[in-house]
Amino acid sequence: MATSTDTSAPEATQAPVKAIEGRSLGRIAWTRLKRDKAAMTGGVVVILLILMAVFAPLIVGWLGHPPNEFHQDNTLLAPELGGLPRGDFLFFENSGISGDFLFGLEPQNGRDLFSEIVYGARVSLLIAFLATLVSVVIGSTLGVIAGFFGGFVDTVISRLMDIFLAFPLLLFAIALVGVLPDRAFGLSGNSLRIALLIFIIGFFNWPYMARIVRGQTLSLREREFVDAARSLGARGPYIIVKEMLPNLVAPILVYATLLIPTNVLFEAALSFLGVGVQRQVVGEPGVTWGGLLADAARNYTVPHFMFFPGMAIFITVLAFNLFGDGLRDALDPKSKR
Repeated sequence: MATSTDTSAPEATQAPVKAIEGRSLGRIAWTRLKRDKAAMTGGVVVILLILMAVFAPLIVGWLGHPPNEFHQDNTLLAPELGGLPRGDFLFFENSGISGDFLFGLEPQNGRDLFSEIVYGARVSLLIAFLATLVSVVIGSTLGVIAGFFGGFVDTVISRLMDIFLAFPLLLFAIALVGVLPDRAFGLSGNSLRIALLIFIIGFFNWPYMARIVRGQTLSLREREFVDAARSLGARGPYIIVKEMLPNLVAPILVYATLLIPTNVLFEAALSFLGVGVQRQVVGEPGVTWGGLLADAARNYTVPHFMFFPGMAIFITVLAFNLFGDGLRDALDPKSKR
């Protein structure tokens, strides 16, 4: 007797197979960066510093006083001596620090030190960022040209790098400011000085970026994708823009992040020597962290006046360095020690 098989039985339900999701290089780098707590801390501090510079008027209006507002009645210094009498030392508890003046008062004029540091972040970071941008544009352009074309072009650009690296930049800045007119290129006052600092720091620091980019380009031009582009008839400019630059974004970004704190320190040094932005009594504040340190050096008996601008520079440089190191490890894990 033949038996019939039941083909109408329901098939076993199967769970849908989840497709494997690919990850881009940017996402992989972000995952590595998130694991680096020091780099993330530095990145958060950098963002807070940028926000502080952008929203300086709001922060000062909320937590401080106008930076050009004097409070001589609250100062504890002897004005006829330009500071404390010889032998006395003003500690933090006698520096005017209170709920109204978070960082105390400036010795002679009694200006709010907190407000000056907040506004100082505007000028110092503006100069550092724009000078870094100038260095990145010039250095990346000349570095990739030297590395890609080689030969005579590489020799000329490399010798130009050596000349700029050997140039006495600090002496040049002092001499240039000494002959600076009151008005030039449609600018005057601190606007002219800020433009001059950006030019000096950015234009004379491009060889550092160019050397990094040139070395990376020398390695990339021997890669298979460059040979493939050449075999398809691509010319030099196309290969540089379409093939080279996308692979150079990571080292350029990392070195730019590490170049910003160097420019912050250099701007502070120039302002400390008196060739930077000058402080104003009226109008928009022309104060930088280096300028505050220069004033604090003349009032060495007042520790808070030097402590807070110095800590602002220290925290800024440390935050950028931590973030830059973490970014380098995230984008190029082979370079991690």
